[in-house]
Amino acid sequence: MIRPAVRADLPRIFEIRSSVRENRLSDPSRVTERDAAWFVDNAFLWVWEEADAGITGFSGSDPRDGSIWALFVAPGHEGKGIGRALLDRCCNALREAGHKTAVLSTEPGTLAERHYRAAGWTEAGTSPRGDLIFRKAL
Repeated sequence: MIRPAVRADLPRIFEIRSSVRENRLSDPSRVTERDAAWFVDNAFLWVWEEADAGITGFSGSDPRDGSIWALFVAPGHEGKGIGRALLDRCCNALREAGHKTAVLSTEPGTLAERHYRAAGWTEAGTSPRGDLIFRKAL
């Protein structure tokens, strides 16, 4: 159900990104289609696709700095293991790229925060924007 994203997936990826209830993208210029295309072209963006529902989640990791760039599941598809599977795929890709540790950030007090803590991520600080920074050994 996980496959590498292709450029034709970008409209659905941005649709999911815009539809989430938490960690909403308040400044769309921070994540552009050009940014996402780089991850597609370099094979570090994945989608979860189901035969009956199409793409219901996506994730991306950045081999340049060892970060999880994105992890989002479409509303109505949460709690099915999609996020965990996509996160594992990101971590595996970072490990394969030579990273020993992965890093990500999320808003405090969200379902995402609880998800990362339950998956063994450790809080490592706060970003200048107030997001929690998490790290995990790979």
